[in-house]
Amino acid sequence: MGSGFPDDQAMAFAAQFAGVYLNFSPEDAVSRSSKLAAFVAEGMDQQLGWDGNGKLGAVAIQPYDIEVADDANAVVTVAFQSGPRRLHLSVPVYYSGGDDGRRFVVSGWPAILPAPAPAQLPQVAGPETDDAATAELKPQLEGFFRNYASGNTAELQRYVTAGTSLPSFAGAFSFAELKSVVVPVGGATREIEAVVVWVVPGSAPASTDPDVTAEPGVTDGRLQQAYRLTVEKQGDKWYVDDIRGAGRVVG
Repeated sequence: MGSGFPDDQAMAFAAQFAGVYLNFSPEDAVSRSSKLAAFVAEGMDQQLGWDGNGKLGAVAIQPYDIEVADDANAVVTVAFQSGPRRLHLSVPVYYSGGDDGRRFVVSGWPAILPAPAPAQLPQVAGPETDDAATAELKPQLEGFFRNYASGNTAELQRYVTAGTSLPSFAGAFSFAELKSVVVPVGGATREIEAVVVWVVPGSAPASTDPDVTAEPGVTDGRLQQAYRLTVEKQGDKWYVDDIRGAGRVVG
């Protein structure tokens, strides 16, 4: 890479440009042209090759990679989503450097490219499990997740180790089901995995404002997620010491 080229700033500039370039429709042609003027070199086509027909929409626009040619020139790759497709946009950029105000400009024609296909995930054998500990943990975990969702701090403390304070969802979700628990063989402290189903509200939470009413005919949803927990056995009960996102699927 060129030692004088500011990679991060160039990637941010290209991603902002992509947000304008990749979203167009005939109704927005004039607006798009005026917005593109802030990114392209003087004298370049005002629509950068678009004839004013057809529609394109892009979301989830993120800087992906950069190939630096020298201290002034690079090609930035931006990742984006259009409908069901993951795609890349290649954007050539020029950097003026300190003598000209440290500015960027799109210096050539962009190019849309297919994104790489998802990686092939090999199967990984699961750990040896402890059925007795699993049976002991299930009711404890159900109580923990129910109160972790509701935000009932007093009740939640019954399921966590002494001195541990965990944030909660405070009612943003509610607990539906403990789908599965994987408890490996071990000692009094274990790293376990739990798959939980949350209820996602179909409308905004109830308001105390009498003029605000719940949206009619909206159904609550269900969302399955996986967590990794550190649990500790004290006496004849298990308690949660920590919770975070789970790793890859095993088994």
